[in-house]
Amino acid sequence: MSVRTSQVAKGTAPDRTPPDRTAPGLTARLLGPQRRTLWFWVFVGPFAAGLGLFTYVPLVWSLYLSFFDAHNTVTPTGNDFVGLGNYAAMVGDEAFLSSLGTFLLFTLFIVPATYALSLSLALMVNRLRIAQAFFRSVFFLPTACSYVVAAVIWKLSVFNGVRFGLANTVLGWFGADQTAWLSTTAPPWYWLVIVTVRLWLQAGFYMILFLAGLQRISPQLYEAAAVDGARPGWQVFRHVTFPQLRATSVAVVLLLVINAFQAFDEFYNLLSDARGYPPYARPPLVYLYYTALGRDQNLGLGSAGAVILALIIALATVVQARWFGLGRKED
Repeated sequence: MSVRTSQVAKGTAPDRTPPDRTAPGLTARLLGPQRRTLWFWVFVGPFAAGLGLFTYVPLVWSLYLSFFDAHNTVTPTGNDFVGLGNYAAMVGDEAFLSSLGTFLLFTLFIVPATYALSLSLALMVNRLRIAQAFFRSVFFLPTACSYVVAAVIWKLSVFNGVRFGLANTVLGWFGADQTAWLSTTAPPWYWLVIVTVRLWLQAGFYMILFLAGLQRISPQLYEAAAVDGARPGWQVFRHVTFPQLRATSVAVVLLLVINAFQAFDEFYNLLSDARGYPPYARPPLVYLYYTALGRDQNLGLGSAGAVILALIIALATVVQARWFGLGRKED
């Protein structure tokens, strides 16, 4: 018995539904339902094009230049190919190695200071019951200031010369000797100028990160600590608040170290017009700037240094992330 006969015998009619001829075409599939894909590219496309043109293309081209003897040119020929020669020269350059030492010294200053200040500000703002938004905005506002503008203000207004500037004026009120803050004589007071300007600029940003972490802590933990006899203040902070900020602290330390590697504006604008500064007064980016755009304009050597610096930053980030257990599931 055929299938058609069996369907009739069972009292069911055969399926005569016509085939679906309204399947979306290629254009409809590319545009997506309600043209969402089209609007996605309308809004994201210009940003993606700018990111590729002004970020990824220069990165790839810099990697390409690092294998050539590129003096005063960004289009070297095949005869200028030197292979890994630029990398070997950069690794053996004492000035480049001393610039890495500058980074380490700057990191020892700026990372603990920014961490402590931003965490302290976050704790104080989080305890406020009135005008919390106002103080949060006030402390965050310096983040919007340009590093170049801040460095110029620090140089011309706050730490200006021996007789002038806000810092020397305050010292004069207490009868203390006035200081040439940006001189090359010992002690190197220019470190105080550099660290304070960076501290003023970035503490507010990391304060916001700590505030977000503080607001994620469950109030029930503080209630349980109070029941267990923990006194408000240091004991609660040590046993409840600080452990709950572990993930935020790891992220803040990672960002601080990466930003220390990228220090350029304050060093260049505060120390570029001075003479006699020791090599360790220049971080890696300032040294690479003078190498690639200085007198020799050795773009190949500067590109090799930039690649080495990028690899060091990536390695340092991975090591820190593994060391602190970033992304590890919390207990």
